[in-house]
Amino acid sequence: MEAIAQFPEPGEKPSPAGTLAVMVAQRSHTSGGRPYVEDARNGRVITYRQLWTAMTGWARRLDTAGAGPGAVVIVDLTDPLRFATVFLSLIAAGRCVLPVDPRAPLDELRRTLRTIAPAAIVGTRPELAAALDVPLLSPESGAVATHSEAIPYAGHGAVLLSTSGSTGEPKSVRLTETQLLHVAGAVARHNRLTEQDRGYNCLPLFHINAQVVALLATSIAGGCLVLDRRFHASGFWQVLSDKRITWLNAVPAMLSVLGTAELSVLGTAEGTPGGAELRFIRSASAPLPNAVRGQISDLTGVPIVESYGMTEAASQITATPLNGFAPAGSCGRPVGVQLEVRDRRGSVLPPGNIGRVHIRGAGVISGYLGGRDRERFDAQGWLDTGDLGRVDTSGFVYLTGRGDDVINRGGELLYPREIEEVLLPDPGVREVVVVGRSDPVLGCVPMAFAIPTTPLDDTTALSKRLHERCARQLAPYKRPVEIRFVDDFPRAPTGKVRRHLLRDDAAAS
Repeated sequence: MEAIAQFPEPGEKPSPAGTLAVMVAQRSHTSGGRPYVEDARNGRVITYRQLWTAMTGWARRLDTAGAGPGAVVIVDLTDPLRFATVFLSLIAAGRCVLPVDPRAPLDELRRTLRTIAPAAIVGTRPELAAALDVPLLSPESGAVATHSEAIPYAGHGAVLLSTSGSTGEPKSVRLTETQLLHVAGAVARHNRLTEQDRGYNCLPLFHINAQVVALLATSIAGGCLVLDRRFHASGFWQVLSDKRITWLNAVPAMLSVLGTAELSVLGTAEGTPGGAELRFIRSASAPLPNAVRGQISDLTGVPIVESYGMTEAASQITATPLNGFAPAGSCGRPVGVQLEVRDRRGSVLPPGNIGRVHIRGAGVISGYLGGRDRERFDAQGWLDTGDLGRVDTSGFVYLTGRGDDVINRGGELLYPREIEEVLLPDPGVREVVVVGRSDPVLGCVPMAFAIPTTPLDDTTALSKRLHERCARQLAPYKRPVEIRFVDDFPRAPTGKVRRHLLRDDAAAS
């Protein structure tokens, strides 16, 4: 990360649609006793009135601690309810929140935060505060305040994050309160969230998806969010049924496990897995394979909203319709953002042509901190996402991979997802990733890494079957030269596969 100055930027204004502080204050006044977040394992609850009280208390506490408006404050918390309360309170108070992975070792955090100048840490690890030489504030240290008290500097909050780094070195991104609320509002409207909804989230809260799609979208709708510390496959559907969950925030890695595991292992209530109140499942972080979508749809009978997003766009960019048709392989249409597919010269391509995906909108950043990768942004506000894809005549977007994932085999360009979609429907495969491996003659050839559904003791028959599938469904130049079976892939905290590490493994072989 780059050196961080005090925020906000000169001339920055609060959201014209309101601020987080105003929104929660109104909820506290009209329906303060309603639960905002609930712990999936012990039933603890934070109501909207308690959230508002925490917000006003934290605004005062930070001033007292010398972490004034715009200061960078690190949040290092494992407890999901504490994280949710502190995270929203700091944004509402006009601070710049820097969430970190609470499981990360001290040496890693010291290295990644060495250029940051935080004013304080809210957490439970005094050794981290000592390493960074900043005050440590207890997550319980927000002062109690009256409900009529206004929050100074409301509307100028922000979040400081790193991109996932799934394809290389992460970059620093600052998202303003206005951008966060814009995208969270688009998520809430697209999924028709109301006060009656009860969401379930076990994705890491220090990541943009859970922050915007789960925490902020729920607060905008006035509903309740049930938080879990991690994904538990055992008894999963029973928990959703017991908690009366109406929507699930998931990633493909989770859905892949749920789609291939036996219901007797996962646990299920009478009737539909997840309970009769479950009305949709949202999938994000990576493309959802068609085979997994079919498995989960058949299992639950509820719509799956597949989305495409990135940290630079405050999470969501596209989403499939909540209750409508979406073509196989599509990640939906743009939601609250403009999207174009361009060729290498920057010209917009007609429908059906594959090119680089560009986006522009109120939730999209205008640059990385420190001025890195300036060439990805143009004067008109368009960001080159680095993703490859196409748009059909109905406006549906299809992703074919990252720009650096394309395999150039002797001049023939191969897109990994096409090969992955051929391998995934086999019942012996849980997940598969195709990467390029260097070749002295052809330059690069496709190689597949696969996670089998059974132990790795003997994969000879499975390997033969998969190669036969490729021979039937793929042109010769698209067929993987090797299929390697592994227990798991290197992943980011959200479950996203770190393809560049698999490419390193392929190169080493």
